Amino acid sequence: MKITLAFDSFKGSLTSHEVAEAFEEGLLSCIPACDICKVVIADGGEGTTEALVESMHGVYVNVAVSDPLQRTITARYGIVDNGNTAVIEMAKASGLPLLAHSERNPLMTTTYGTGQMILDAIDRGCRNFLIGIGGSATNDGGMGMLSALGYRFLDKESNPLPGIGKMLAHVASIDDTLLHPTVKECTFRVACDVTNPLYGENGAAYIFAPQKGADATMVAELDNGLRNYAQVITQYNGYRIDTLPGAGAAGGMGGGLKALLDAQLIPGIQMVLETIKFDQLIANSTLVVTGEGCIDYQTVMGKAPGGVLQAASQQNIPVAAIGGKVKWCDELCNSNYAAIIPITPDDMPLVEAMKPDIARENVRKAATRIAQLFNLHNNTLK
Repeated sequence: MKITLAFDSFKGSLTSHEVAEAFEEGLLSCIPACDICKVVIADGGEGTTEALVESMHGVYVNVAVSDPLQRTITARYGIVDNGNTAVIEMAKASGLPLLAHSERNPLMTTTYGTGQMILDAIDRGCRNFLIGIGGSATNDGGMGMLSALGYRFLDKESNPLPGIGKMLAHVASIDDTLLHPTVKECTFRVACDVTNPLYGENGAAYIFAPQKGADATMVAELDNGLRNYAQVITQYNGYRIDTLPGAGAAGGMGGGLKALLDAQLIPGIQMVLETIKFDQLIANSTLVVTGEGCIDYQTVMGKAPGGVLQAASQQNIPVAAIGGKVKWCDELCNSNYAAIIPITPDDMPLVEAMKPDIARENVRKAATRIAQLFNLHNNTLK
């Protein structure tokens, strides 16, 4: 009997790997002969680098880059696929957690450090890129990242502009004569789980900039800057990012990646599962078990366990899900999960449930419950 375990992390409590190990312990305690396949997954956000490096036996690279306010920090990314593919989370260089609350200002922050990570990977021989763009502190349309790769954004007097949000409104032309010669040989796949346009009431500035420190005046300035940025890009290469779903992701990073690096914007969990060839890993499984810290309506709308369910269903493999907490809703009740199990007792306080030792024990107990529920002791599914 083959059981595949594919968990996202229980954020703030257990990593994906730790959840799988605890579940494996519980399962083997009652089914010693079970063949268990553990697959570390993520949905394109935090933890994606670790998930892909572990699943694909890759390596980590540390590189000195600029943070959102252009201070030097050390950022980590992964290299997989025999050195051909880099896995980069922009938050490692350009993320909101890198700033104190008082430092948040998307007029002044930049994605330049993310471009430095890409450049470092290119110089190490990578030609394929998997990029997660969640958790950014920026609203520069990717201008900083593109500047690091050699693009120059010029004002009306042909002076180069720094790649920060405040400069979006002053861009008059784009020059690529200094672009790193290898960039055009690279392919970019970007984990993008939002469909927000570049600008407007549902765009990058109005929806996302306030959480990055923007007040109403700053939001309007950034939105106008993104409108100008889109027009200049159209003049440069004819591409219309103003109508592109997902262009507003990560402060316009989605649009910049698509327009100037010809990136493919895809759901994060799809990017991860396709990369690790998940459909092959789960083949011939009796059961797949997935889960995350909180299972709710979002679980079946692009989160990691939802992607696992979709992939396994295509092979008619039943899927059980566990969560530190389950918020029941119509979306879950109408989903195709064979079972959904909250691991935390109703009377246990959240702060207690999130303690790693307590969480591990709850996961182990959930494993025995699933073994009983599906009659796995007898090597059959009910």
